[in-house]
Amino acid sequence: MSGQHVDGGAFLRKLREGAGDGTAVKICGFTLEQEAVDACRAGTDALGINFYPKSKRFISFEESAEWLPNLPRDVSRIGIFVNEDVDRVSEIVMSGHIDAAQLHGDESADYCKVLAERGISFIKAFGVKDPESLNGIDGYHTPWILLDAWCPGEYGGSGKRFDQKLATATVHRFPQLRVVLSGGLTPDNVSAAVAAVKPAAVDVASGVEDSPGRKNPGMVRRFISEARQADS
Repeated sequence: MSGQHVDGGAFLRKLREGAGDGTAVKICGFTLEQEAVDACRAGTDALGINFYPKSKRFISFEESAEWLPNLPRDVSRIGIFVNEDVDRVSEIVMSGHIDAAQLHGDESADYCKVLAERGISFIKAFGVKDPESLNGIDGYHTPWILLDAWCPGEYGGSGKRFDQKLATATVHRFPQLRVVLSGGLTPDNVSAAVAAVKPAAVDVASGVEDSPGRKNPGMVRRFISEARQADS
């Protein structure tokens, strides 16, 4: 795994260490270097780079690799994958440009086991429909779980609001997991969501955009500020 940074940046460090270091913030779906730079300056803990070709926020790994090395190393770079070949995911994370994978598709527990055995850090995302949808989410060989709103036919980024009562129940039901809350978060509601759910991290894409893949710098700054304010 030559070239990888074991620490993985602020986001992964906060997920490992838990709530004592505050709620981690991930801004997802960057397609332009300058917007990623602006988010780093605003204080985000992680950037999400979407490698799913059907996503409205898609960017190829080869294109993003031209500017990812220019970003601060303390900001975690998370690659978003949907039902990608497990060897390709491993190759990209082991390149050193990406710190961890976020699996946003229908990846099985066996698929996740392969990544875990290879030492690949990853977050497993789930579109949660109801309490029954949570059964077994602790069996995917990672302590990092992302909760997103159920949206048939879409793999995240829909902007649909996640049920906070269900999120809170998840945090209490699976205390061994680090829960990343996503789904419909905005600068206007993230503080209340953090206070109510107490997730390990929050994740936003459409809630800070002018259009898919184009971030609004002011909204990014305010989202991060509001999430931090909830911690204090």
